[in-house]
Amino acid sequence: MSKNIYVEGIDELPVPDRKVEIVERKGIGHPDSVADGIAETVSKELCKMYIREFGHVLHHNTDETQIAAGMSAPNFGGGTIIDPVYMLLVGRATNEIDDGKKIKSLPCKPVALKAARDYLKATFPNLDTDSEVVLDARIGLGSDDLTGVYKASGYMANDTSFGVGYAPYSVTDRLTLESEEFINGVLKKKMPETGHDVKVMASRVDKDVTLTVACAMVDRYLDDVDAYKSAVQQLTGEVYDNALKIIGDEDVNVKVEVNTGDDYSRDVYYLTVTGMSQEMGDDGSVGRGNRCNGLITPYRPMSMEATSGKNPITHIGKIYNILSNIIANDISKEVGPEAEIRVRLLSQIGKPIHEPLSASVQVLAPEASKNVQKWRSDAEAITEDWLDNIDKVTELIAAGKVRTF
Repeated sequence: MSKNIYVEGIDELPVPDRKVEIVERKGIGHPDSVADGIAETVSKELCKMYIREFGHVLHHNTDETQIAAGMSAPNFGGGTIIDPVYMLLVGRATNEIDDGKKIKSLPCKPVALKAARDYLKATFPNLDTDSEVVLDARIGLGSDDLTGVYKASGYMANDTSFGVGYAPYSVTDRLTLESEEFINGVLKKKMPETGHDVKVMASRVDKDVTLTVACAMVDRYLDDVDAYKSAVQQLTGEVYDNALKIIGDEDVNVKVEVNTGDDYSRDVYYLTVTGMSQEMGDDGSVGRGNRCNGLITPYRPMSMEATSGKNPITHIGKIYNILSNIIANDISKEVGPEAEIRVRLLSQIGKPIHEPLSASVQVLAPEASKNVQKWRSDAEAITEDWLDNIDKVTELIAAGKVRTF
């Protein structure tokens, strides 16, 4: 194959059929996810500026955002932020262009700062971005060897790196992802006392799934200890009822436990001023949390690359991870849900992004090696088609139609 596509059948039980499975999701208000969200938003706004000024995206990477925790004094009925959270926007961007007549400077740092502040305001209503956050930008000029990949004929990979994806989601995956999205979505109107810093850890042993939920509670909505306990009890029931909807007809038992770190005998509660643990004690960094499918999955292949904040044109750490998941899902639809599809794409720096050094597709099922021939042509065709139209991935990212964390 011209795209170096390799399809193989692996005689293994898919992860959902094995005895044990662990899946984690750090919610949108977790410090690592906050860093991801800011980095991705900054990248998107830089893309808009570049397109507006020059008609195409220029070199940038904003995937090094760091969050240093502040200090707070939560209290039932409403507490106080003592020391604001410090957020540092770090990365590289093209901040000037020489068109042969004059050098045009670009306001990369102001764009980045505004994008970050707008994202925080829109996403975290309990956070006062004027007084409870210190935003700083240290975005430097990209190196010539990397900016050069934008000037070549066709886009070239900016790194020798790989992307990984799998499909389909297991019921454990869906319980983990959709439980966090439920708490930070429709439940907020019903339970505003639930903060945005939500972490869901799912443990499946055979058919028994335990959902351990950590949810920062917002003190201003809770008058006393009894109100807190009642809220935790209500949250447990709401998540459980929603989990039953997610499970549907699947033969799975689910148990939900919320804020297991609380110790009522010692007056220890997960109580916060803003609903975010970054206000006191928890730092955050891009890429330390969810992979681009929204999950952390130790029983599946994963890349350590951060996806959020990398440019959507040449950065393999972003494009190939997202594309691997897309390809895996499309192949899974053809093969069927009984098999597990794993996709790994490997680039070479300086080579066209649509021509990977290798594109590995693995079909995992008990007798996959015997049956791989009937899947091979579809898997190859799907993979090649996406690589030939890899610019569609950039379009999906720019339109916000794919997640990065």
